[in-house]
Amino acid sequence: MVQRYDVTTVTVRPGTHPQALSVLRPRLSAEPDLLACWYSEIGALNRIMMIRASGDVAASMESQIATLTERRPLGIGEFIVEMTMDTYVSFDFIEPMRPGQFGPWYEVRSYMLKPDGLAPTMELWRKAVPARKAVSPLLAAMTSVTGTVTRFLHIWPYRTLDERVRLRDKAIADGVWPPPGGPSHLTAQQTDIYLPAPFSPMR
Repeated sequence: MVQRYDVTTVTVRPGTHPQALSVLRPRLSAEPDLLACWYSEIGALNRIMMIRASGDVAASMESQIATLTERRPLGIGEFIVEMTMDTYVSFDFIEPMRPGQFGPWYEVRSYMLKPDGLAPTMELWRKAVPARKAVSPLLAAMTSVTGTVTRFLHIWPYRTLDERVRLRDKAIADGVWPPPGGPSHLTAQQTDIYLPAPFSPMR
C-alpha cells in the first residue's frame, strides 16, 4: 500500500540544535501525525529532520503554509539557516513507518536517479528487499514527488555503528545487496546518520 510522508529538514546554526530541539519538543509532541524528529550526527551536520504521516493533502498543505507564514517558523526561526519541505511516496511493497524503538542510529540515504531510473529501481528493490530485510530492518523506501526529482530516500536503523558496518558487510558477502544493476540507475548518493530527539516517536 502506498503511503505519503511529509519530510521537513531544517538546518540550524552550528551548536544550536539542542536549543532548537528544546523549543520544538512541546510543539511536535502534540502532533498526532509526527513519526520522527531526528538530528544529524554524521554527514551533513546541524540538521533536524521531521517526518510526518501525510493523509489529507489539503490539510497537509495548509499546515505547511501556516508554518511558512509564522513570524518564527516552527518557533525556532532565530536558529534556522535553511529549511526544506518535501512530500515522499513510499514504494508500494514497503510497510508503513510507525512509532517504536528501532535505532538509535538511523542511516538516511538519499539518491538521485536518472530520469528513467525510478521504475527499474522499484522493480529491482521489490525483488531484493525480502532477502536484505532478513539481514536487518528497512524502515522506508520512498521517492520525492515535490522539489528536485527524482530523489529516492531510504532509511535503515541500527543499534550501534559497529552493527551497521557488520550487517552491511554481511549483506554484501551474502550477495543479497545491493540489488544487481541498481547503481546503474543512480547519478548521486548521500548518506547521513541521525539520532532521535528525546521526544521522537521513532527512537
